[in-house]
Amino acid sequence: MADDEFAAEFRDWLDANLVGEFAEIKGAGGPGSEHEFFPQRLAWERHMAAAGWTCVGWPVEHGGRGASLSQQVRFHEEYAKADAPARVSHLGETLLGPTLIAHGTQEQKDRFLPRIIDVTELWAQGYSEPGAGSDLANVATTARLGEDGKWHLHGQKVWTSLAHLSQWAFVVARSEEGTSRHKGLSFLLVPLDQPGVEIRPIQQLTGTSEFNEVFFDDAVTDAEMIVGERGEGWKVAMTLLEFERGVSTLGQQVGFARELEQITAMARANGSAEVPAVRERITRAWIGLKVIRAHALRTLAERDSSGGNASAAKLLWANWHRDLGELAMKVQGAESLTGPTHTSEGAPNDLRDPENLELAQWQRLFLFTRSDTIYGGSNEIQRNIISERVLGLPREARPS
Repeated sequence: MADDEFAAEFRDWLDANLVGEFAEIKGAGGPGSEHEFFPQRLAWERHMAAAGWTCVGWPVEHGGRGASLSQQVRFHEEYAKADAPARVSHLGETLLGPTLIAHGTQEQKDRFLPRIIDVTELWAQGYSEPGAGSDLANVATTARLGEDGKWHLHGQKVWTSLAHLSQWAFVVARSEEGTSRHKGLSFLLVPLDQPGVEIRPIQQLTGTSEFNEVFFDDAVTDAEMIVGERGEGWKVAMTLLEFERGVSTLGQQVGFARELEQITAMARANGSAEVPAVRERITRAWIGLKVIRAHALRTLAERDSSGGNASAAKLLWANWHRDLGELAMKVQGAESLTGPTHTSEGAPNDLRDPENLELAQWQRLFLFTRSDTIYGGSNEIQRNIISERVLGLPREARPS
């Protein structure tokens, strides 16, 4: 099928299906609003699955459509242009699923892939820890294989997105005693609904709780729930991170473009577009978005073992989106410091009380984008990767 035909088929399906109850959740679940309409967004995604519009880039033999790279780009762009709601199963579809296809056993594929495709099981990512954020090799969570044929996990994960809504987590844990850094890690699939798992939501600046702390206190998973070889989980984890910065970022950029268009319209409406400094920042934002897209299109199909392309892409879009949040505040002026008089439930809107707080759209964007330069690998880590692996500069001094 030609790319234009593929895009037209999906666009027509969206036009015909993003109606009625689903039209009411258009645009829901964006930055700082991940809590919005979750049951409805889950129902929408299952509706997509029933029509064969989930996991379109997966090979046909694994339940996908076998869409080419360019078709996947068009898919994500059409989804964003339709202002469809934020996806709820992206960690399973775009991260774990492709990783299982690459490294999983046939039994693991048979068990998990169909439930990712039909959105009946949701996944969380158990990577970061209090002492191992962007420096993932510092993982301290342990996994020991017991005589009962199960892995026993002890430790803590943090910034675990959607763990409170997920049934499973893919977890990087240290399985080999006496190892350090990249060696001795294993990649495990762990059920979250069990006595040994405690999930504590973390309140964000926006007042919402997308991510969580997850504590493992003798949590268990079956011996066969290891992906790849024992002690070789770093390779599997890095494969997954390659998928994290893949084609779906093109759809993300369509969303960025919509935000910029709305901010530009707001600047024209309130007259701030006539201020030279504001007009210059809007122009720079427009140019920056073009650069991000050009870089993504140029590098998506390249095999880059250094990680330099992915790191450059992360630096480009994270800094751009953070600056966009600041631009939104600049355009609004004094209005950016005030919120609605009352919340949607009718209660007084007390900005000092996170339990009784409602932020406006651009306030949520501004606060959420503070995290863009941290999650998914901080700016410092991305610059280290580029300087050391691409430019060949001396390694930054690290604690012994």
